[in-house]
Amino acid sequence: MAYDPGAIDATLAAAVGDEPALIAELRQAFSESAERALTAMTLATDHEEWRAAAWRLKGLAASFGAVRLMALAMEVAEGNPRDPEALRKLRRAVLRL
Repeated sequence: MAYDPGAIDATLAAAVGDEPALIAELRQAFSESAERALTAMTLATDHEEWRAAAWRLKGLAASFGAVRLMALAMEVAEGNPRDPEALRKLRRAVLRL
């Protein structure tokens, strides 16, 4: 399971303080970036593209303090491109954040 309860909110609050509008905007940016990485993984035609997209997701997760998502992205980076189970796990992990 790649669920980090409150990880993103805590990271954002530490970075920007008590600014709900800014936190919401940054959360939206996270969601959009994660979706782009997942789309790239879905469209990957080889292991190099798959790995690069997974690493982008890993970096994004690290930037937002989502440690478990980061670990999951790193784990699936070495798997088979377009692995439907890996993509389901990643998508579920992103939605839970």
